[in-house]
Amino acid sequence: MTSNAVLQRSDVERIVREIVRRQFSIADLGQQTTASRAAAHSELVVSVSARHVHLTDEHVETLFGPGSTLTPGKDLYQDGFYAAEETVMVVGPRRRMLPNVRVLGPTRSFSQVELAFTDGISLGIDLPVRASGKIEGTPGCVLVGPAGVVELAEGVIRAERHVHMNHRDAERLGVKSGDRIDLEVESSSGVLFKDLLVRADATSKLEVHIDTDEGNAADLDHATGVRLVKQEGCKCQAG
Repeated sequence: MTSNAVLQRSDVERIVREIVRRQFSIADLGQQTTASRAAAHSELVVSVSARHVHLTDEHVETLFGPGSTLTPGKDLYQDGFYAAEETVMVVGPRRRMLPNVRVLGPTRSFSQVELAFTDGISLGIDLPVRASGKIEGTPGCVLVGPAGVVELAEGVIRAERHVHMNHRDAERLGVKSGDRIDLEVESSSGVLFKDLLVRADATSKLEVHIDTDEGNAADLDHATGVRLVKQEGCKCQAG
């Protein structure tokens, strides 16, 4: 739902002034956190997804102006996906704000905000852990852009950790789409991440997505090895 009536006009003006004060700029990529950082070992890539937003075409025009489209800024690891130059401010309860949250493209049929656990604390939102797209019954927020305001009735989640792969990788690993697999990170703070959701299709590259809290906990930047571990006793190919 798109609305300019969510906030009083004075609230909208105050938020926009705050954006300007913090030097909000849709053209500034240099000082923004990119959508992900990755640790690649052999063919497996582990990407840490920073907070980001997916938008519909309608919401892009509301936030950035009539006729606006997303401007690709940096290609992501998966073909066809990119970090856009556009950013928005995410406003939670009691007007708590996260400025300069990156928009990822291409656009989608629904808008969704993906945050880490600590981001939820900052905004005052109790984030549910959900697979991307499973937004029914999730919290909402307000998005503020240079041209307008959008109220999301739902769609704010902490993305469930998951692994993209193609069908050949899935066969080699003995799993299929919808199964669960573990990720072992070897580092000074070695971690075994349990129950990654397997998302297999015909074309995806082998890539794990975890959030910033998880990446920091595992000291992923200094990892010496990463590997996927099939769960003991897994009946992944059953049925």
